[in-house]
Amino acid sequence: MSAVLLETRLEGIPVRRGKVRDVYDFGDRLLFVATDRISAFDYILPTGIPRKGEILTRLSRFWFSRLSVNHHLLPDSVDSLPLPPGTDLKTLAPRSMIVKKTQVVPIECVVRGYLAGSGWKEYRQSGSVCSQPLPAGLLESSKLPTPLFTPATKAETGHDENISFEKMAEITGEDLAVKLRELSLKIYLEGSEHARRAGIIIADTKFEFGLLGDQILLIDEVMTPDSSRFWQADKLVPGSSPPSFDKQFVRDWLEQSGWDKNSPPPALPDSVVKQTMEKYAEAFQRLTGTLI
Repeated sequence: MSAVLLETRLEGIPVRRGKVRDVYDFGDRLLFVATDRISAFDYILPTGIPRKGEILTRLSRFWFSRLSVNHHLLPDSVDSLPLPPGTDLKTLAPRSMIVKKTQVVPIECVVRGYLAGSGWKEYRQSGSVCSQPLPAGLLESSKLPTPLFTPATKAETGHDENISFEKMAEITGEDLAVKLRELSLKIYLEGSEHARRAGIIIADTKFEFGLLGDQILLIDEVMTPDSSRFWQADKLVPGSSPPSFDKQFVRDWLEQSGWDKNSPPPALPDSVVKQTMEKYAEAFQRLTGTLI
């Protein structure tokens, strides 16, 4: 099994390339293309995950259609765009969204419902998560008493940086910061309730928002395996790390590979690629009730 980095090139169209997503500017609209690239530890890996871009796109579309929130997704199809001659619509369409242009709020709106990752590491050291105190005696993977809103600054390269709500308010203004906190917690609770019924725990996730005039819109991807920790609900045992449906499997392999995280990352073995693809596909199928 050979996994390649599927790329879309639309010659002559302004583009911004992220770690996973390419954004093409069509003036009044944007075209979001989710590639099969996968990143970990701030590096784009040399091996892609087949159909990953399609899964992320279709899952985001599912959430946009289900959540009671204003969002940036437009109903337009890709063939409505003035695309260059010869564009491969069959490949492009399943991994694409046409969206409204917004003024992007430069904050990652992170919501944590369970103790994991950097939050667990900080809790062991200080009894807090992102400087928010928590009760003593919690274990790894414990459900938090209430979900925490823990904003971070957005980084084009390198790590996002956790910041306090007060710092966020300095960046966005107090009124917008309060609205985004309330909206993020509302979306998380709504989404996590649906996911729990599908056998998945959304341990944490991150949202992005944009402004269109005075309207706040949910943008980018929503509650996907790339932006969230998805755990298998029936395997959750506090005090251990439960099986996941996200890219933690890739991170775990990289941690054990001997890679120093300061040089170009190694290629992923076919077995890791296959199992990662299967995990993404199972998350999609559980959450949407449809096959990928």
